[in-house]
Amino acid sequence: MTEMRKTMTFAGAALVLAALALATTPRQKAPDEFFDQGEPFFPDFNDPNSARTLEVVDWDEATGAAVPFKVTYQGGRWTIPSHHGYPADGKDRLAKTAASVIGITKDDFRTDNTADYEACGVIDPLDATSTSTTGRGKRVTIKGDNDVVLADLIIGKSFEGRDGFRLVRVPGEKRVYGCRINLDVSTKFKDWIEPDLMLIDKGEIDRITLKDYSIDERSGRLDQRDEVPLSKEGDHWIMPRTPAGKEVDTYKVNNLISAIDELTIEGVRPKPEGLTATLARAGGGVSISQEDMISLQDHGFYFARDGRLVSNEGELQTRTADGVTYTLRFGEVVFGQGLAVTAGATGGAQSGASGENRYLMITASFDPKLFPEPAKSNNRSFEGKPDSVLTLDERKQKDIDAAHAHWVARISAGQKRADDLNDRFAKWYYVISAESFDKLHLKRADLIKEKAKQS
Repeated sequence: MTEMRKTMTFAGAALVLAALALATTPRQKAPDEFFDQGEPFFPDFNDPNSARTLEVVDWDEATGAAVPFKVTYQGGRWTIPSHHGYPADGKDRLAKTAASVIGITKDDFRTDNTADYEACGVIDPLDATSTSTTGRGKRVTIKGDNDVVLADLIIGKSFEGRDGFRLVRVPGEKRVYGCRINLDVSTKFKDWIEPDLMLIDKGEIDRITLKDYSIDERSGRLDQRDEVPLSKEGDHWIMPRTPAGKEVDTYKVNNLISAIDELTIEGVRPKPEGLTATLARAGGGVSISQEDMISLQDHGFYFARDGRLVSNEGELQTRTADGVTYTLRFGEVVFGQGLAVTAGATGGAQSGASGENRYLMITASFDPKLFPEPAKSNNRSFEGKPDSVLTLDERKQKDIDAAHAHWVARISAGQKRADDLNDRFAKWYYVISAESFDKLHLKRADLIKEKAKQS
Protein backbone atom coordinates (compact mmCIF):
# COMPACT_ATOMS: atom_id res chain seq x y z
CA MET A 1 0.00 0.00 0.00
CA THR A 2 1.39 3.35 -0.97
CA GLU A 3 1.82 6.15 1.52
CA MET A 4 -0.92 8.13 -0.25
CA ARG A 5 -3.42 5.29 0.07
CA LYS A 6 -2.55 4.79 3.75
CA THR A 7 -3.13 8.45 4.45
CA MET A 8 -6.51 8.41 2.68
CA THR A 9 -7.51 5.27 4.59
CA PHE A 10 -6.67 6.79 7.97
CA ALA A 11 -8.44 10.01 7.06
CA GLY A 12 -11.58 8.11 6.08
CA ALA A 13 -11.52 6.13 9.29
CA ALA A 14 -11.18 9.35 11.28
CA LEU A 15 -14.21 10.82 9.54
CA VAL A 16 -16.26 7.71 10.29
CA LEU A 17 -15.25 7.79 13.95
CA ALA A 18 -16.04 11.50 14.19
CA ALA A 19 -19.47 10.98 12.68
CA LEU A 20 -20.10 8.05 15.02
CA ALA A 21 -19.04 10.12 18.01
CA LEU A 22 -21.32 12.96 16.95
CA ALA A 23 -24.20 10.58 16.50
CA THR A 24 -23.78 8.96 19.92
CA THR A 25 -23.00 12.08 22.01
CA PRO A 26 -25.95 13.05 24.35
CA ARG A 27 -27.63 16.21 23.14
CA GLN A 28 -28.37 19.16 25.53
CA LYS A 29 -32.14 19.54 25.94
CA ALA A 30 -33.82 22.81 26.92
CA PRO A 31 -35.54 21.93 30.25
CA ASP A 32 -39.30 22.45 29.98
CA GLU A 33 -39.56 23.46 33.63
CA PHE A 34 -38.47 26.93 32.64
CA PHE A 35 -40.97 27.43 29.82
CA ASP A 36 -43.33 29.65 31.85
CA GLN A 37 -40.83 31.38 34.09
CA GLY A 38 -41.76 34.99 34.81
CA GLU A 39 -45.37 34.63 33.66
CA PRO A 40 -48.22 35.83 35.92
CA PHE A 41 -50.26 33.15 37.66
CA PHE A 42 -53.58 34.71 36.71
CA PRO A 43 -53.15 36.86 33.58
CA ASP A 44 -56.90 37.52 33.22
CA PHE A 45 -57.18 38.91 36.75
CA ASN A 46 -56.07 42.55 36.58
CA ASP A 47 -58.66 44.63 38.45
CA PRO A 48 -58.52 44.32 42.27
CA ASN A 49 -61.91 46.02 42.60
CA SER A 50 -63.57 43.15 40.73
CA ALA A 51 -63.05 40.90 43.77
CA ARG A 52 -66.30 40.11 45.57
CA THR A 53 -65.35 37.17 47.76
CA LEU A 54 -62.21 36.11 49.61
CA GLU A 55 -61.97 32.58 50.95
CA VAL A 56 -59.00 31.63 53.12
CA VAL A 57 -58.42 28.12 54.46
CA ASP A 58 -55.62 27.73 56.98
CA TRP A 59 -54.48 24.55 58.69
CA ASP A 60 -54.27 24.02 62.45
CA GLU A 61 -51.62 21.35 63.05
CA ALA A 62 -52.55 21.13 66.74
CA THR A 63 -56.09 19.97 65.95
CA GLY A 64 -55.39 18.47 62.52
CA ALA A 65 -58.25 20.44 61.02
CA ALA A 66 -58.79 23.06 58.33
CA VAL A 67 -59.70 26.56 59.53
CA PRO A 68 -61.90 28.27 56.90
CA PHE A 69 -62.69 31.97 56.71
CA LYS A 70 -64.72 33.90 54.16
CA VAL A 71 -65.60 37.50 53.43
CA THR A 72 -68.12 38.30 50.74
CA TYR A 73 -70.18 41.15 49.31
CA GLN A 74 -73.89 40.37 49.58
CA GLY A 75 -77.02 42.47 49.70
CA GLY A 76 -75.09 45.69 49.33
CA ARG A 77 -72.69 45.09 52.24
CA TRP A 78 -69.60 43.14 53.20
CA THR A 79 -70.31 40.22 55.53
CA ILE A 80 -68.60 37.23 57.14
CA PRO A 81 -70.75 34.15 56.36
CA SER A 82 -68.86 31.88 58.75
CA HIS A 83 -69.83 34.27 61.56
CA HIS A 84 -73.56 34.49 60.92
CA GLY A 85 -73.23 37.26 58.34
CA TYR A 86 -71.65 39.73 60.76
CA PRO A 87 -70.73 43.01 58.98
CA ALA A 88 -67.15 43.07 57.70
CA ASP A 89 -64.91 46.07 57.39
CA GLY A 90 -63.50 44.40 54.31
CA LYS A 91 -63.63 46.42 51.10
CA ASP A 92 -60.21 48.09 51.31
CA ARG A 93 -58.57 45.03 52.85
CA LEU A 94 -59.94 42.75 50.13
CA ALA A 95 -58.86 45.10 47.34
CA LYS A 96 -55.37 45.24 48.84
CA THR A 97 -55.21 41.45 49.03
CA ALA A 98 -56.43 41.15 45.45
CA ALA A 99 -53.79 43.63 44.25
CA SER A 100 -51.09 41.52 45.92
CA VAL A 101 -52.31 38.39 44.14
CA ILE A 102 -52.44 40.16 40.77
CA GLY A 103 -48.73 40.89 41.00
CA ILE A 104 -47.58 37.32 41.66
CA THR A 105 -45.44 35.76 38.91
CA LYS A 106 -43.85 32.33 38.45
CA ASP A 107 -40.36 33.40 39.38
CA ASP A 108 -38.53 30.12 40.10
CA PHE A 109 -39.55 26.56 39.36
CA ARG A 110 -39.07 24.38 42.45
CA THR A 111 -40.55 20.93 41.77
CA ASP A 112 -43.39 19.02 40.16
CA ASN A 113 -42.94 15.92 42.30
CA THR A 114 -45.91 15.37 44.61
CA ALA A 115 -43.58 13.71 47.12
CA ASP A 116 -42.03 17.14 47.72
CA TYR A 117 -45.30 18.85 48.65
CA GLU A 118 -45.06 18.23 52.38
CA ALA A 119 -41.52 19.63 52.58
CA CYS A 120 -42.67 22.65 50.56
CA GLY A 121 -45.77 23.16 52.70
CA VAL A 122 -48.10 23.22 49.70
CA ILE A 123 -50.47 20.33 50.45
CA ASP A 124 -54.01 21.61 49.94
CA PRO A 125 -55.62 22.10 53.40
CA LEU A 126 -58.89 20.94 51.82
CA ASP A 127 -57.38 17.73 50.40
CA ALA A 128 -59.32 14.97 52.17
CA THR A 129 -57.32 12.26 50.37
CA SER A 130 -54.05 13.29 52.04
CA THR A 131 -53.27 11.68 55.40
CA SER A 132 -50.57 14.20 56.27
CA THR A 133 -51.23 16.54 59.17
CA THR A 134 -48.14 18.60 58.42
CA GLY A 135 -46.95 20.41 55.32
CA ARG A 136 -50.32 21.90 54.50
CA GLY A 137 -50.40 25.42 53.14
CA LYS A 138 -52.81 28.32 53.29
CA ARG A 139 -55.28 28.32 50.42
CA VAL A 140 -56.41 31.73 49.19
CA THR A 141 -59.28 31.94 46.70
CA ILE A 142 -60.60 35.18 45.24
CA LYS A 143 -63.90 35.24 43.35
CA GLY A 144 -65.67 37.89 41.36
CA ASP A 145 -69.30 38.34 40.41
CA ASN A 146 -71.36 35.16 40.15
CA ASP A 147 -68.66 33.25 42.07
CA VAL A 148 -66.28 33.26 39.11
CA VAL A 149 -62.82 32.22 40.37
CA LEU A 150 -60.31 35.00 39.69
CA ALA A 151 -57.37 33.52 41.60
CA ASP A 152 -56.69 30.37 43.61
CA LEU A 153 -53.37 29.68 45.33
CA ILE A 154 -51.85 27.46 48.00
CA ILE A 155 -49.15 29.42 49.83
CA GLY A 156 -46.48 27.28 51.44
CA LYS A 157 -43.19 27.74 53.25
CA SER A 158 -40.51 30.35 52.69
CA PHE A 159 -38.26 29.65 49.71
CA GLU A 160 -34.88 28.87 51.25
CA GLY A 161 -32.19 31.29 50.16
CA ARG A 162 -34.60 33.77 48.58
CA ASP A 163 -35.60 36.63 50.85
CA GLY A 164 -39.26 37.60 50.52
CA PHE A 165 -40.08 34.48 48.46
CA ARG A 166 -42.65 31.79 49.28
CA LEU A 167 -43.36 28.43 47.70
CA VAL A 168 -46.67 28.49 45.84
CA ARG A 169 -48.86 26.00 44.00
CA VAL A 170 -52.14 26.29 42.10
CA PRO A 171 -54.69 23.71 43.35
CA GLY A 172 -55.04 20.86 40.87
CA GLU A 173 -51.65 21.57 39.29
CA LYS A 174 -48.37 19.80 40.08
CA ARG A 175 -45.81 22.55 39.65
CA VAL A 176 -44.45 24.39 42.68
CA TYR A 177 -42.83 27.79 42.25
CA GLY A 178 -40.82 30.16 44.35
CA CYS A 179 -42.50 33.55 44.15
CA ARG A 180 -41.90 36.99 45.51
CA ILE A 181 -45.08 37.54 47.47
CA ASN A 182 -46.29 39.95 50.11
CA LEU A 183 -49.58 38.40 51.11
CA ASP A 184 -50.41 37.94 54.77
CA VAL A 185 -54.11 37.14 54.79
CA SER A 186 -55.59 36.89 58.26
CA THR A 187 -58.22 34.29 59.15
CA LYS A 188 -58.94 36.03 62.46
CA PHE A 189 -62.46 37.35 62.89
CA LYS A 190 -61.22 40.43 64.79
CA ASP A 191 -59.03 41.50 61.86
CA TRP A 192 -62.00 41.82 59.50
CA ILE A 193 -64.52 43.78 61.55
CA GLU A 194 -64.97 47.39 62.65
CA PRO A 195 -62.62 47.52 65.68
CA ASP A 196 -64.52 50.31 67.44
CA LEU A 197 -67.49 48.38 68.82
CA MET A 198 -69.04 51.13 70.92
CA LEU A 199 -68.46 54.04 68.53
CA ILE A 200 -67.78 56.17 71.57
CA ASP A 201 -65.06 58.65 72.43
CA LYS A 202 -63.86 58.61 76.02
CA GLY A 203 -63.79 62.41 76.06
CA GLU A 204 -67.60 62.55 75.73
CA ILE A 205 -68.32 60.26 78.72
CA ASP A 206 -69.71 62.28 81.65
CA ARG A 207 -71.41 59.61 83.77
CA ILE A 208 -70.82 55.95 84.65
CA THR A 209 -73.03 53.71 86.78
CA LEU A 210 -71.95 50.31 88.09
CA LYS A 211 -74.85 48.03 89.00
CA ASP A 212 -73.90 45.12 91.20
CA TYR A 213 -76.82 42.69 91.57
CA SER A 214 -77.83 39.06 91.32
CA ILE A 215 -80.96 37.57 89.78
CA ASP A 216 -82.97 34.59 90.99
CA GLU A 217 -83.26 32.83 87.66
CA ARG A 218 -86.49 31.03 88.57
CA SER A 219 -88.49 33.78 90.20
CA GLY A 220 -86.97 36.80 88.46
CA ARG A 221 -86.37 38.48 91.81
CA LEU A 222 -83.51 40.98 91.71
CA ASP A 223 -81.12 41.39 94.64
CA GLN A 224 -79.51 44.81 94.21
CA ARG A 225 -76.28 44.70 96.21
CA ASP A 226 -74.89 48.08 95.23
CA GLU A 227 -75.24 50.84 92.69
CA VAL A 228 -72.28 53.12 92.11
CA PRO A 229 -72.90 56.35 90.17
CA LEU A 230 -69.88 58.33 89.02
CA SER A 231 -70.37 61.80 87.56
CA LYS A 232 -67.81 64.11 86.04
CA GLU A 233 -67.37 67.62 87.39
CA GLY A 234 -64.61 69.41 85.54
CA ASP A 235 -61.54 67.19 85.70
CA HIS A 236 -62.78 65.26 88.74
CA TRP A 237 -65.14 62.34 89.25
CA ILE A 238 -67.68 62.40 92.07
CA MET A 239 -69.03 59.28 93.80
CA PRO A 240 -71.89 59.65 96.31
CA ARG A 241 -71.60 57.72 99.58
CA THR A 242 -67.82 57.55 99.42
CA PRO A 243 -66.68 56.02 102.74
CA ALA A 244 -65.05 58.29 105.30
CA GLY A 245 -61.33 58.67 104.74
CA LYS A 246 -61.67 57.55 101.10
CA GLU A 247 -61.80 59.36 97.78
CA VAL A 248 -62.36 58.49 94.14
CA ASP A 249 -59.25 57.10 92.49
CA THR A 250 -59.17 59.18 89.30
CA TYR A 251 -56.45 57.00 87.80
CA LYS A 252 -58.61 53.88 88.11
CA VAL A 253 -61.68 55.66 86.78
CA ASN A 254 -59.68 56.80 83.76
CA ASN A 255 -58.57 53.20 83.22
CA LEU A 256 -62.23 52.14 83.28
CA ILE A 257 -63.11 54.82 80.73
CA SER A 258 -60.27 53.65 78.49
CA ALA A 259 -61.54 50.06 78.74
CA ILE A 260 -65.00 51.26 77.62
CA ASP A 261 -63.56 53.27 74.75
CA GLU A 262 -61.24 50.46 73.58
CA LEU A 263 -63.66 47.56 74.01
CA THR A 264 -63.31 44.94 71.29
CA ILE A 265 -65.10 41.66 70.75
CA GLU A 266 -63.85 38.11 70.37
CA GLY A 267 -66.96 36.71 68.71
CA VAL A 268 -70.68 37.00 67.98
CA ARG A 269 -73.89 34.99 68.18
CA PRO A 270 -77.12 36.02 66.46
CA LYS A 271 -80.23 36.71 68.51
CA PRO A 272 -83.59 35.31 67.32
CA GLU A 273 -85.26 37.64 64.82
CA GLY A 274 -88.19 38.38 67.12
CA LEU A 275 -85.88 39.37 69.95
CA THR A 276 -83.81 41.50 67.61
CA ALA A 277 -86.90 43.41 66.49
CA THR A 278 -87.99 43.92 70.11
CA LEU A 279 -84.61 45.26 71.24
CA ALA A 280 -84.24 47.50 68.20
CA ARG A 281 -87.47 49.36 68.99
CA ALA A 282 -87.18 52.51 70.99
CA GLY A 283 -89.71 52.61 73.82
CA GLY A 284 -92.96 50.64 73.97
CA GLY A 285 -93.79 47.51 75.90
CA VAL A 286 -91.84 44.30 75.71
CA SER A 287 -93.45 41.38 73.92
CA ILE A 288 -91.30 38.29 73.88
CA SER A 289 -91.84 34.69 72.82
CA GLN A 290 -90.87 31.57 74.74
CA GLU A 291 -88.13 30.90 72.18
CA ASP A 292 -86.70 34.36 72.71
CA MET A 293 -86.84 33.93 76.48
CA ILE A 294 -84.88 30.66 76.25
CA SER A 295 -82.30 32.30 74.01
CA LEU A 296 -81.80 35.09 76.53
CA GLN A 297 -81.49 32.73 79.48
CA ASP A 298 -79.04 30.46 77.66
CA HIS A 299 -76.73 33.45 77.31
CA GLY A 300 -77.22 34.72 80.88
CA PHE A 301 -79.92 37.40 80.43
CA TYR A 302 -83.35 37.61 82.05
CA PHE A 303 -86.38 39.79 82.58
CA ALA A 304 -86.92 40.81 86.19
CA ARG A 305 -90.38 40.96 87.77
CA ASP A 306 -90.69 44.63 86.92
CA GLY A 307 -89.95 43.95 83.24
CA ARG A 308 -86.35 45.20 83.26
CA LEU A 309 -83.80 43.30 81.18
CA VAL A 310 -81.02 42.15 83.52
CA SER A 311 -78.06 39.77 83.48
CA ASN A 312 -76.49 37.28 85.85
CA GLU A 313 -73.26 39.29 86.26
CA GLY A 314 -74.63 42.80 86.67
CA GLU A 315 -74.20 45.70 84.30
CA LEU A 316 -72.40 48.93 83.51
CA GLN A 317 -74.00 52.08 82.17
CA THR A 318 -72.08 54.88 80.56
CA ARG A 319 -73.60 58.16 79.44
CA THR A 320 -72.28 60.67 76.94
CA ALA A 321 -72.65 64.43 76.96
CA ASP A 322 -75.34 64.24 74.26
CA GLY A 323 -77.63 62.19 76.53
CA VAL A 324 -77.06 58.72 75.05
CA THR A 325 -76.65 55.93 77.59
CA TYR A 326 -74.98 52.64 76.71
CA THR A 327 -75.93 49.69 78.91
CA LEU A 328 -73.49 46.78 78.98
CA ARG A 329 -74.94 43.61 80.52
CA PHE A 330 -72.59 40.75 81.40
CA GLY A 331 -73.88 37.23 80.83
CA GLU A 332 -72.67 33.63 80.93
CA VAL A 333 -69.12 32.36 80.61
CA VAL A 334 -68.05 31.19 77.13
CA PHE A 335 -65.47 28.42 77.06
CA GLY A 336 -63.40 27.34 74.07
CA GLN A 337 -61.08 28.72 71.47
CA GLY A 338 -61.03 29.36 67.74
CA LEU A 339 -64.40 29.12 65.99
CA ALA A 340 -65.98 27.81 69.19
CA VAL A 341 -65.54 31.32 70.63
CA THR A 342 -65.75 33.55 67.57
CA ALA A 343 -68.75 31.88 65.91
CA GLY A 344 -70.08 29.27 68.35
CA ALA A 345 -68.92 26.29 66.27
CA THR A 346 -69.50 22.94 67.96
CA GLY A 347 -67.70 19.62 67.72
CA GLY A 348 -64.02 18.84 67.37
CA ALA A 349 -61.20 19.91 69.62
CA GLN A 350 -62.12 23.59 69.51
CA SER A 351 -65.38 23.33 71.41
CA GLY A 352 -63.86 21.54 74.37
CA ALA A 353 -60.69 23.56 74.68
CA SER A 354 -59.91 25.83 77.60
CA GLY A 355 -60.24 29.57 77.51
CA GLU A 356 -62.72 31.76 79.37
CA ASN A 357 -64.71 34.55 77.77
CA ARG A 358 -68.02 36.21 78.53
CA TYR A 359 -71.28 37.02 76.75
CA LEU A 360 -72.13 40.71 76.53
CA MET A 361 -75.33 42.43 75.49
CA ILE A 362 -75.37 46.13 74.64
CA THR A 363 -78.36 48.44 74.35
CA ALA A 364 -78.60 52.20 73.92
CA SER A 365 -81.14 54.79 75.01
CA PHE A 366 -81.60 58.53 74.88
CA ASP A 367 -83.09 60.63 77.66
CA PRO A 368 -84.51 63.93 76.33
CA LYS A 369 -85.34 65.02 79.89
CA LEU A 370 -81.66 65.85 80.34
CA PHE A 371 -82.24 68.80 78.03
CA PRO A 372 -85.30 70.83 79.10
CA GLU A 373 -87.18 72.47 76.28
CA PRO A 374 -86.49 76.20 76.06
CA ALA A 375 -89.20 78.76 75.43
CA LYS A 376 -90.67 79.14 71.98
CA SER A 377 -90.98 82.40 70.12
CA ASN A 378 -94.40 83.98 70.58
CA ASN A 379 -93.96 86.51 67.79
CA ARG A 380 -92.50 85.51 64.45
CA SER A 381 -92.64 88.89 62.78
CA PHE A 382 -88.85 88.74 62.42
CA GLU A 383 -89.09 86.09 59.70
CA GLY A 384 -87.97 87.27 56.30
CA LYS A 385 -86.58 90.56 57.58
CA PRO A 386 -82.91 91.60 57.46
CA ASP A 387 -81.30 92.10 60.88
CA SER A 388 -80.79 95.78 60.16
CA VAL A 389 -84.53 96.53 60.33
CA LEU A 390 -85.46 94.29 63.30
CA THR A 391 -86.87 95.88 66.44
CA LEU A 392 -85.41 94.97 69.83
CA ASP A 393 -88.32 92.63 70.52
CA GLU A 394 -87.96 91.00 67.11
CA ARG A 395 -84.25 90.45 67.74
CA LYS A 396 -85.11 88.85 71.07
CA GLN A 397 -87.75 86.62 69.47
CA LYS A 398 -85.30 85.60 66.77
CA ASP A 399 -82.72 84.56 69.41
CA ILE A 400 -85.41 82.60 71.28
CA ASP A 401 -86.36 80.85 68.06
CA ALA A 402 -82.72 79.98 67.29
CA ALA A 403 -82.25 78.52 70.77
CA HIS A 404 -85.36 76.39 70.39
CA ALA A 405 -84.26 75.18 66.94
CA HIS A 406 -80.89 74.23 68.44
CA TRP A 407 -82.71 72.23 71.14
CA VAL A 408 -84.84 70.45 68.54
CA ALA A 409 -81.72 69.54 66.55
CA ARG A 410 -79.99 68.27 69.68
CA ILE A 411 -82.92 66.09 70.69
CA SER A 412 -83.21 64.75 67.14
CA ALA A 413 -79.48 63.98 66.92
CA GLY A 414 -79.44 62.24 70.32
CA GLN A 415 -82.43 60.08 69.48
CA LYS A 416 -81.00 59.21 66.07
CA ARG A 417 -77.69 58.19 67.61
CA ALA A 418 -79.45 55.89 70.07
CA ASP A 419 -81.61 54.39 67.31
CA ASP A 420 -78.60 53.79 65.07
CA LEU A 421 -76.71 52.15 67.92
CA ASN A 422 -79.64 49.88 68.72
CA ASP A 423 -79.85 48.86 65.08
CA ARG A 424 -76.16 47.98 65.34
CA PHE A 425 -76.37 46.13 68.67
CA ALA A 426 -79.83 44.56 68.60
CA LYS A 427 -78.99 41.56 66.42
CA TRP A 428 -76.04 40.26 68.41
CA TYR A 429 -74.86 38.64 71.58
CA TYR A 430 -71.21 39.64 71.75
CA VAL A 431 -68.35 37.65 73.23
CA ILE A 432 -65.64 39.57 75.08
CA SER A 433 -62.41 38.30 76.63
CA ALA A 434 -62.00 37.58 80.33
CA GLU A 435 -59.48 40.41 80.40
CA SER A 436 -62.01 42.92 79.07
CA PHE A 437 -64.64 41.62 81.50
CA ASP A 438 -62.30 42.10 84.46
CA LYS A 439 -61.56 45.69 83.40
CA LEU A 440 -65.25 46.58 83.10
CA HIS A 441 -66.87 44.52 85.85
CA LEU A 442 -65.83 46.63 88.83
CA LYS A 443 -67.23 47.36 92.28
CA ARG A 444 -67.15 50.42 94.52
CA ALA A 445 -64.00 49.28 96.31
CA ASP A 446 -62.16 49.04 93.00
CA LEU A 447 -62.53 52.77 92.33
CA ILE A 448 -61.63 54.38 95.64
CA LYS A 449 -58.41 54.92 97.58
CA GLU A 450 -57.22 56.34 100.85
CA LYS A 451 -57.71 60.09 100.92
CA ALA A 452 -54.46 61.98 100.59
CA LYS A 453 -53.30 63.43 103.89
CA GLN A 454 -53.17 67.21 104.16
CA SER A 455 -49.62 68.44 104.73
